Amino acid sequence: MTIEYLKRGKPEADRAEDDAKTRATVEATLKDIGARGDAAVRELSEKFDNYSPASFRLSQQEIDDLMAQLSDRELADIKFAQEQVRNFAQAQRDSMLDIEVETMPGVILGHKNIPVQSVGCYVPGGKFPMVASAHMSVATASVAGVPRIIACTPPFKGKPNPAVIAAMHLGGAHEIYVMGGIQAIGAMALGTETIDPVHMLVGPGNAFVAEAKRQLFGRVGIDLFAGPTETMVIADETAADAELCATDLLGQAEHGYNSPCVLLTNSKKLAEETLSEIDRILGILPTADTARVSWDEYGEIIVCDTYEEMLEVADDIASEHVQVMTDRDDWFLENMTCYGALFLGPRTNVSNGDKVIGTNHTLPTKKAGRYTGGLWVGKYLKTHSYQKVTTDEAATLIGEYGSRLCMLEGFVGHAEQCNIRVRRYGGVNVPYGTAAPYRDAAE
Repeated sequence: MTIEYLKRGKPEADRAEDDAKTRATVEATLKDIGARGDAAVRELSEKFDNYSPASFRLSQQEIDDLMAQLSDRELADIKFAQEQVRNFAQAQRDSMLDIEVETMPGVILGHKNIPVQSVGCYVPGGKFPMVASAHMSVATASVAGVPRIIACTPPFKGKPNPAVIAAMHLGGAHEIYVMGGIQAIGAMALGTETIDPVHMLVGPGNAFVAEAKRQLFGRVGIDLFAGPTETMVIADETAADAELCATDLLGQAEHGYNSPCVLLTNSKKLAEETLSEIDRILGILPTADTARVSWDEYGEIIVCDTYEEMLEVADDIASEHVQVMTDRDDWFLENMTCYGALFLGPRTNVSNGDKVIGTNHTLPTKKAGRYTGGLWVGKYLKTHSYQKVTTDEAATLIGEYGSRLCMLEGFVGHAEQCNIRVRRYGGVNVPYGTAAPYRDAAE
């Protein structure tokens, strides 16, 4: 196996040190929010966002006034994007059925898909107002039937961003708060004097938001660990050129200063040309100040000999976004197992998924694609089972098996739950604290 790194990113040890610092900051901040509630939230908002309104929750009049600042075209674009997200989410919801089956005479088993009863949706917006994130979290929760949806977003340049607020409102948010970062996550999960806590947190964010969700997991549910954006381009010379590869890498690198972006190819020529093209684009990209840091510290170019090697490396990295532009895109679709979302062919791109095409853009990062997919309507649904025994014969038969299996493990109290049914519904004499006899022995 021959794998050559034409460019490497920041060493893993340095990344781990950054993570440790983030963990400590988040832990202390959440403890403060838990202890002091609204006062801590306000202090954090003043410190990090220079924002301290009379109320962090927007009134209906404030929402209406903000939406009035948008043009008809802007509102129409937001509604179009939400329609795509809702349509796909509804198709996903329709695929999830409640079931009830009679597994043997008199034994009925089933499950129901029940919405989480309250969800806090975080919509990033410190560096860029993430309008699309409102579609992904709020509108999808609405399709799932969540009865209480609250949404938080930081102020943008000192005030609420009209487009983000419009997307939250049109998506179906019942409460909208203008606050960001750890304070928003902590307030939604822990509750304050003015905010009732939620049962689940969803939405992407920076490293501090992701770490806050990680630390709160268990107290509340979360969608997944969605940290800084990651992107991978898998390309060969048959379907992509350097301009396409460089554009798709830098298009995600502009998200933040720690957004990993990786080119995986079997063409050293394409790799070298992409390196040069990245330098050229960074010279003209308005967001180059951000993208350059991500590329310098987290960018990688990996050259493999074969497609099989490319597949192995891709599954090991388990990137959030994987743009595939090769002569065998469907082969990667069939064989890749660890990723957030695939974008197949040169005609599509990660921005489609981020903004408008309809799939959800809240996706697993930091190798979480090995064990979970991204946010979807099913994340808001809890599948709860139930059972019902309708005949004396079934109660007796299941009770006998249950009794013996409980005693096999030494659970006498468990066994008696079964035994009392065997006595009452089967008329079988089972001495207290013993296992039920086999049916033929009982007969």
